[in-house]
Amino acid sequence: MFSESANLRRVKPSATAAASAKARALRAAGRNIISLDAGEPDFDTPDNIKDAAIQAIRDGKTKYTDIDGIPELKAAICAKFARENGLTYKPSQVNVSPGGKPVIFNAMMATLNPGDEVIIPTPYWVSYPDMVLLAGGEPVFVPTRAEQGFKVEPAALEAAITPRTRWLILNSPSNPSGAAYTRSELKAVAEVLLRHPQVWILTDDMYEHLVFGDFEFSTIAQVEPALYDRTLTMNGVSKAYAMTGWRIGYAAGPEPLITAMRKVMSQSTSNPTSISQWAAVEALNGTQAFIKPNAKVFEGRRDLVVSMLNQAAGLKCPTPEGAFYVYPSCAGLIGRTAPSGKLIASDADFAVELLEAEGVSVVFGEAFGLSPFFRISYATSNALLEDACTRIQRFCGAVR
Repeated sequence: MFSESANLRRVKPSATAAASAKARALRAAGRNIISLDAGEPDFDTPDNIKDAAIQAIRDGKTKYTDIDGIPELKAAICAKFARENGLTYKPSQVNVSPGGKPVIFNAMMATLNPGDEVIIPTPYWVSYPDMVLLAGGEPVFVPTRAEQGFKVEPAALEAAITPRTRWLILNSPSNPSGAAYTRSELKAVAEVLLRHPQVWILTDDMYEHLVFGDFEFSTIAQVEPALYDRTLTMNGVSKAYAMTGWRIGYAAGPEPLITAMRKVMSQSTSNPTSISQWAAVEALNGTQAFIKPNAKVFEGRRDLVVSMLNQAAGLKCPTPEGAFYVYPSCAGLIGRTAPSGKLIASDADFAVELLEAEGVSVVFGEAFGLSPFFRISYATSNALLEDACTRIQRFCGAVR
């Protein structure tokens, strides 16, 4: 009889992937479904990046590469960190993995021992705690508040740190809330971390280029150079360059950590796809002219969605600083009755009833560790967003 390992039994499947799969199944069955669950830009990969990949194939660059990245891509990553973040790294301090998720997984696998704690502010990206669990660690959750912009408060962070704390995972702009830390907010977090030298920082900057208005992005090792030697600064090409399927994530940090992560890769995934690496070289070194216009499109979508959701009975939707998500509260609908006659007892019930009644797929807040909320990805057309938000308004208006 098949039996999962005890380690695997500690984790649960990705809720965002499950929501997307259910929406696809309903669509295949003939339902008119609008999916607002996937964290994927609807823009196409720019042509110069595609052309670089095609040229790599024609040039025969289709063999195994160095385990954690070709020299040309590591050089491009070093140049990016210097140019955009004021951070100086050597190629030996850079890791390239087959996606952003493996960067985090490899870092956890390389460093955690049983009982080690990893602080994760909530709401969090669904995979953080389960990757910690798979690596044998223990996630420690620090709730944030909508009133504070879903950002961890220094006093709450300090209270969560123990002698067993090994990492803090910090995500800005955030998936799922879109919250982004200002320079002064990062400085306040850094002041806490300076008092606890055993705590390392993994900063997930995947949505760095998707910030709105006059917000200026900063990363924590840039804000507090004293943390440089215990910070893993992670990024990737998936969001800003519309390259989700190319599967290239990268990070830079202390050389002993990068060496340990490479050791994990040597016995698991080995190298990222050679062709995708050459495409990523072009992404980082080539024109960046499309990034700000794309971010402006997302900003307009954000404003549309926030406005329409705040007109829905029982919902309250904060205005995020970045990414392409909103994280509205559905507290005003909990304990009420859906059009189907079923009780909405949780944000999971809300998401199920919304999908059944109106064909709009969202991800419930419990999956991100903070209820009663839900996540909407607005990485789709204005027409679909207007239709979806109109359906949400209709559903909320029918709740009694």
